Amino acid sequence: MIRNPFHLVEYSPWPLVGSVGAFFLTVGLASWFHGYSALVLVFSFFIILSTMLQWWRDVVREAAYQGHHTFQVSSGLRWGMILFIVSEVCFFAAFFWAYFHSSLSPNLELGSCWPPVGVYPLNAFSVPLLNTAVLLASGVTVTWAHHSLLEGDRMGGIQGLVLTVVLGIYFTFLQGGEYWEAPFTLSDGAYGATFFVATGFHGLHVLIGSSFLLVCLARLFIYQFSSGHHFGFEAAAWYWHFVDVVWLFLYLCVYWWGA
Repeated sequence: MIRNPFHLVEYSPWPLVGSVGAFFLTVGLASWFHGYSALVLVFSFFIILSTMLQWWRDVVREAAYQGHHTFQVSSGLRWGMILFIVSEVCFFAAFFWAYFHSSLSPNLELGSCWPPVGVYPLNAFSVPLLNTAVLLASGVTVTWAHHSLLEGDRMGGIQGLVLTVVLGIYFTFLQGGEYWEAPFTLSDGAYGATFFVATGFHGLHVLIGSSFLLVCLARLFIYQFSSGHHFGFEAAAWYWHFVDVVWLFLYLCVYWWGA
């Protein structure tokens, strides 16, 4: 009998539990925005984080211990990650569309100029430029980690991943300080809305990418990656490079040209 090379996953509760967490996240955010208790929001975060940890645990078990990630399965995972990144490109394209729709032809309500009258943009050559250098450096370190892993240099891979995670956390810290000191808010018309939504979602992707790489670092510590079998790390590296490229466009279009 020929064995099926494709892995048919077991019945899993995590898609259903994750959707319940997403529902409570929406309800909790709406309640919090209207001044009600943040209890539902905290509960939703607990459900989502629990789902992520246990779903990742199941995938790692299938790959590292049960041997279900054959060549065909890995190929499918690669295409799945590629399509996911394409969907993320479309996601950010919508934000850039909104930004250029308002900035290239500002209407009378915006003062017929961009930035709008009364809005003082951030200096593109201070914290934003430092953040650009930080993310570009993190792209170098994650590439270093990848090449080290391909060459069987486990310690080099660990060092590169540690530096990448530290740089990602530092980027988030700098962006949080930038938001805290910004002279405009989300409610300051089209400029504030497009700025904070575009850069805020990018910041969320940096947090997700940092978590992704942190999981890979933990797996590398316990010898779950080899030079020929490490797609989990490759997917994280692809995602991180995508985050880098989006930030370059954000810096050039929103921080530098838009100011």
